[in-house]
Parts: sequence; C-alpha cells; structure tokens
Amino acid sequence: MIPVILGPTAVGKSRVACALAQRDDRDVIVADSRQVYRRLEIATNKPLPEERARVRYHCIDLAEPEDRFNVHQWVAAAGEVLGRVPNPIVEGGTNLYVDALFDGLSLAGVAPRPERRVELERLTTEQLAAAATSLDPTLRIDLRNRVRLVRAIEVLEVAGPPLSRLQTRSATPWPVTRIGLLMPIEALEARIRARCLAQLARGLIEETRAALDAGVSPSSQALTGTGYREAVAFIQGEVAWQDLPDLMTRNNRRLAKRQLTWLRRDDRIRWFAAEPDPVPAILNYLERTA
Repeated sequence: MIPVILGPTAVGKSRVACALAQRDDRDVIVADSRQVYRRLEIATNKPLPEERARVRYHCIDLAEPEDRFNVHQWVAAAGEVLGRVPNPIVEGGTNLYVDALFDGLSLAGVAPRPERRVELERLTTEQLAAAATSLDPTLRIDLRNRVRLVRAIEVLEVAGPPLSRLQTRSATPWPVTRIGLLMPIEALEARIRARCLAQLARGLIEETRAALDAGVSPSSQALTGTGYREAVAFIQGEVAWQDLPDLMTRNNRRLAKRQLTWLRRDDRIRWFAAEPDPVPAILNYLERTA
C-alpha cells in the first residue's frame, strides 16, 4: 500500500513524508508542478539539503525553468519510479498530479485557469486556433468556437497532447491509501505568513532575479506560481517591498482554499490533525490497514 500525503499548502506534508520515509526507509515521490523545475528552490518549497541527505526524493528537478512541463510528463516520470522503487511515499502538492497518477487523467480533471483565460481572451479566434493546433496537431474541435479553443489550450498546456487521450479515464494498478492533514484556518494562515517571510529572508527575490537574468520569461510556467509571481511583480516595480508579504500570504491562502475544496470532494481520504505531531497516529493507521 502506497501512502499519499495530502493537504493544503503549508500544512506540513513535507515534514510528515520525510519522517515516514526515514522511519521505514522509503523513497518519496514528490507530486508538485513547481518542484519539477531546476534552479528554483525557495518558493517551490523543495526538500532542504539536509532532508535530501536523509531521504531519497524523486520527480523534482525534471525540467529547466524555460520549459513547459505538463501532468502527462510527470505521470510518466512517477510511473517509472513506481515501477522500480519498493515502498514509496507520494507527497502531494499538486492534487491534479496525484489524481492523474492513481485515478487516470481526464479532461474534467483539469480545473479552469482564470488568469490564463484572461490572457487567451485577448487573442483573435485565428490566433487561438493557431495556438491550439500548435499544441495538438491532431486536434479535432471546431476551430471557430472560441470557448472550446480556450478550454482546449488551457487543458493542453497542463496535461499535454493529444486532447483525445483525455476523453477517457483509466485507473492505475498501484494500491494507495490517501492521508490528509488539516489544521484550524487561523493556524494555517499563521504558518503561511511565516513561510512567506522565511522565503523572502532566504533570498526569493535574488533567486527570481537570477532566473530572469538567465532568460526565463516572467510569463513562463515556472515563474507564474505563487511566490515567484509576486517576486516578479516586485522586481518589475508593480509591488512595493512593504506590501510583498501581505500579497504573498493572501495568494497562498487562496491557493490553500482551492486545494481544500478539491480534497474535500474525495471521501477516500483519511484525515489527521496536523498538530500536534500526526506521525504516530498515521503510523498506527498504516499498520492497521496494511
């Protein structure tokens, strides 16, 4: 049985996954759409060097920040690891990745992306059609229908082509047990703010500026994630330094709310209080359900 650690951002998934992996000599597969990018460590919340020295991590540092990376590529990488690593743990950061790996990927599994839709709505129908067919040359939709074109683009950018592959969902054979971490919203918000301040103190602005100086576009997939998006806005003079922690905290709080909405629809998750230390209770649960 493969434990999958789930929960909103900043709830403590990484610490729990690391503790469980150390105890039972397990590897950790990181299901996170931002940790796949090399050279971006701080706002992606990658495992620290001391954690990597104690635990074997997989599915991080798979792509350059200039590249697009989609869930289909991640599922392929994670499936390869699952095929050769005994007793892994999956640490969920991107719920779509977890569901795609264990339930199969479908068109309905790719959530709308409001910010991307705003950008796409500025394009002409011809430009939308060109963008969609460049992503999937086998695309079979009405190229005059703007609504379908926008949806096709946002799905293909996340899941990868061809779109026809997403019309059906097939579950994978690995048995899993889903473990969720929860805490009161006030405590979670305090953790989120503390982490945002710590990211800034660690050098988030400098790391983001280095990526920009290396040629990574401000609109790249890598730099539009929470943390880097706000850092780019500061570097470009759109946000004052004193306002940056509040902006980062607010956007991370919104991310946590979206993640919880997604997870609470899944009645397969066994929830645990994130405080105090949930590891003993989780270990007891895993032993009883083995």
